[in-house]
Amino acid sequence: MQTVLISIHLMVVLALVVVVLLQRSEGGGLGIGGGTGGFMTGRGQANLLTRTTAGLAAAFFITSLLLTILANQQSRPGGSLLDQVRPAAPTSQPATPAQPAPAAPAPSNGGSVFDQLQGGGEPAAPAKP
Repeated sequence: MQTVLISIHLMVVLALVVVVLLQRSEGGGLGIGGGTGGFMTGRGQANLLTRTTAGLAAAFFITSLLLTILANQQSRPGGSLLDQVRPAAPTSQPATPAQPAPAAPAPSNGGSVFDQLQGGGEPAAPAKP
């Protein structure tokens, strides 16, 4: 299913690039068409290209969303990366009198998000005097 959706997405992208390049810009650009006695008048061609661009843009967003949903469903189970954060393992060596223990950072209003992630998702407890 994902391969088919990627193929459709690539075709929509290529068609969108072509339609955007065909549009007549104010400065001339790569606009093809115009002139006298063409298949469509300049105004009719602009309306058709504008509507085609809008349709292709909508198709691009829809296929992008569908590809994102499919990729999310096929990823490994377990939810968010933040749900998988493990608390830091304690060190196996106790602090000796010759080596003072490292000072804990001063807590602030429950700690930052980074401190909470390192502590297993629980807010840091304020230090008691």
